[in-house]
Amino acid sequence: MASSNIHRNGTQRGIISNKFDRPLKPRHRPPSPGSTFRRNSSAPRNADAVPGRVRVAVRLRPRNAEEMIADADFADCVELQPELKRLKLRRNNWDSDTYEFDEVLTEYASQKRVYEVVAKPVVESVLDGYNGTVMAYGQTGTGKTFTLGSLGEGDTSDRGIMVRSMEDIFAELSPDTDSITVSYLQLYMETLQDLLNPVNDNIPIVDDPRTGDVSLPGATLVEIRDQQSLLELLRVGEANRIAANTKLNTESSRSHAILMVHIKRSVMDNEDIESSENGGDTPNFITKPSKPLVRKSKLVVVDLAGSERVHKSGSEGHMLEEAKSINLSLSSLGKCINALAENSAHVPFRDSKLTRMLRDSFGGTARTSLIVTIGPSPRHRGETSSTILFGQRAMKVENMLKIKEEFDYKSLSRKLEVQLDKLIAENERQQKAFDDEVEKINLEAQCRIAEVERNFADALEKERLKCQMEYMELVKELEQKLVLNQERHDCNRFVADCGEGPASSSADVSELKMLLEKENKQRKAAEEELERLKGQLGKHTRSEGGEDLEVIKLRNFLEDEANQKKKLEEEIIILRSQLLQLNFEADQMRRCLESGSSGSSFPSIDPSMTHVRHSQLKDTGNGPKSSVTTLFEQVGLQKILSLLESDDANMRIHAVKVVANLAAEEANQKRIVESGGLTSLLMLLRRYEDETVRRVAAGAIANLAMNEANQELIMAEGGITLLSMTASDAEDPQTLRMVAGAIANLCGNDKILMKLRSQGGIKALLGIVRCGHPDVLSQVARGIANFAKCESRSSNQGIKSGRSFLIEDGALPWIVQNANNEAAPIRRHIELALCHLAQHEVNAKDMISGGALWELVRISRDCSREDIRSLARRTLSSIPTFKSELRRLRIEC
Repeated sequence: MASSNIHRNGTQRGIISNKFDRPLKPRHRPPSPGSTFRRNSSAPRNADAVPGRVRVAVRLRPRNAEEMIADADFADCVELQPELKRLKLRRNNWDSDTYEFDEVLTEYASQKRVYEVVAKPVVESVLDGYNGTVMAYGQTGTGKTFTLGSLGEGDTSDRGIMVRSMEDIFAELSPDTDSITVSYLQLYMETLQDLLNPVNDNIPIVDDPRTGDVSLPGATLVEIRDQQSLLELLRVGEANRIAANTKLNTESSRSHAILMVHIKRSVMDNEDIESSENGGDTPNFITKPSKPLVRKSKLVVVDLAGSERVHKSGSEGHMLEEAKSINLSLSSLGKCINALAENSAHVPFRDSKLTRMLRDSFGGTARTSLIVTIGPSPRHRGETSSTILFGQRAMKVENMLKIKEEFDYKSLSRKLEVQLDKLIAENERQQKAFDDEVEKINLEAQCRIAEVERNFADALEKERLKCQMEYMELVKELEQKLVLNQERHDCNRFVADCGEGPASSSADVSELKMLLEKENKQRKAAEEELERLKGQLGKHTRSEGGEDLEVIKLRNFLEDEANQKKKLEEEIIILRSQLLQLNFEADQMRRCLESGSSGSSFPSIDPSMTHVRHSQLKDTGNGPKSSVTTLFEQVGLQKILSLLESDDANMRIHAVKVVANLAAEEANQKRIVESGGLTSLLMLLRRYEDETVRRVAAGAIANLAMNEANQELIMAEGGITLLSMTASDAEDPQTLRMVAGAIANLCGNDKILMKLRSQGGIKALLGIVRCGHPDVLSQVARGIANFAKCESRSSNQGIKSGRSFLIEDGALPWIVQNANNEAAPIRRHIELALCHLAQHEVNAKDMISGGALWELVRISRDCSREDIRSLARRTLSSIPTFKSELRRLRIEC
């Protein structure tokens, strides 16, 4: 018979976790009254009287085909009375024993009915936070595995307790806040094995000395999200479970199967709210905040191996050893239940691993339901009686139910963090929408102003043309009237002449006839002479055809000479501009050599133009002023500005360099602006993408921005917007240095401070720091220092209130980071900016939180400039917030 022992060891398959297939609805079930139920000395029949008592149901299996043949002449040994929840076990034809259970299920009871009366109360308790156990006990072949573990793949109505309980659990839990993990084990010959990972075949059982709970370290825990993943998990476990063919059952389970479902559920404690609603002293609208709770419960479903007698099952060899192990573990379980039913002082839980694992189910804190399965055959009356007596003893066991919950401050913290992030994102979104709306309104206003100006110019031009046309029509009418008056005057004079007398009229008529005939003869002679001259002209034209070609060639030659002369004039202008550029650079280099400063150069000078040959540095004694004067006299500023729009790229570059150098002299700036040079330079920034043109144009604008009168013109013509666009697009350090220098010059004007900030001037400066070049950072620091100084002055005068725009635009971290920069120009400007920001109480808290206080203390002690050092000390000693913080930190300044 050893050959009949069949082991189903399937391979492990992955469990796929998916999202819930249907929306979850929270259950609103009040917790059970009281957190603990104690055992009584007697076990009442009514389960509701003692909620912690083990509930026991009995289920009768219908006759199978073998029993219908073998027991055809015998009546069933069991008689059920389900309406009385009573069972009769016949001793013989005239005598029987009667037993009462919590539920009596006939052979016709459906799987749904079995689940509702046996397992559903336990599942509901598990969802409320209690541990729960559902277990099946009975003889081999009486339907334990069908009752608990049937998957119902052929017919969904055959689904067992495992599948149906998980359906209810999935329907009640939320995938966002709750979690479900499952482990599936078998106890085979006193060895605990993992059905989801067969390699793990010796799992230890550990008792927690503090709580008394049983844990299984090393068992596979799988998180599941839907019913499909559970079915897949159960298929894997059933494939790995050990079964064999016996006389009593062709598919007999040779191990105890244990399915453990761990549930973690988040709930809110609303006791304060309920108490106020139920007539407490506190009004309904005043409630304490709900406490976050986590309920950790466990559902254990145990499919025990069938009890059997060896002579009936025919077990031998290895199957005999399996049967001994099964009967031994079931016997240990029976002893524990007997001890609990009799309130014995000692319960032998440690006699077997099965009783150790079920320690919480019998006599512990779990809600337990037991279903005992029996058969109708009178041949197995002894096994049926033993099973019924086991159930009767189990009904006397009472558990102390205890809810498993703890405060969940982590989930509350995560929830608050999510809400904070949402509020910050919403605030940023609204701020961006507000800024976009303001920018949109500004653009619309500018467009409307431009359209109005354009319409006004068109209307003015039309009115001028209309007046001109009316003037011409009036002149024409006057001329016509003059001619008409002249004709009338001649006619009147002729009439007056004819009125001298009839004596002279006949003589005059004859004289007129003679004159008319003479005129006719002269006309004919003139026509004949004209014809003759035409003939001579045609002959002369034919003979002089070769001479006309020479004239045409000569005319073309003269035109070529004129074009060549024009080109030479343009080249002369370019050469003169180059000469002026070289003279100006030579003078700048001479000044640098004389002052001994190798790193200082004017912002408008192009670094690519500083490599000048030694021969070009001669004859510069008159300086750039004589060169500029010569250029104005020989070429003219208007001509130079017109070359800024030349189609020749080289000519345009030379022209913008000349304008940049001219703008370096204060005497020339007014003429450049009046001649439209500023507008042309801004157009170059807007239209051309050539890096050289943009760099030199930005340098020229920076030179013009040194004049306060020009600064307002630059802002009025949208200069800061163009400079900001150039700063965001450019990557060349020299171009960024020119742009930063121009913005820094504009930051020193109090009148345009608000407009400069609203048009993105500060953000453009902060964006330029990405370059990292020391010269660029020096210009950025100078601009921030200028802005901070003007802003401080406006605050002192009462023009501005509130926090500094530099802090609002995020400049403080960069200022603190570079307050101790190695480059002296950067450090000096940043130190000055910090001192100006610190002069106002409204900025103190931001500066303390941003680390600026430490830099102010360092400046007051270590700054190389006495004036800045004194300003820092005076500021720290005059601002109350700084004084309080220094006292708290015990720092003396």
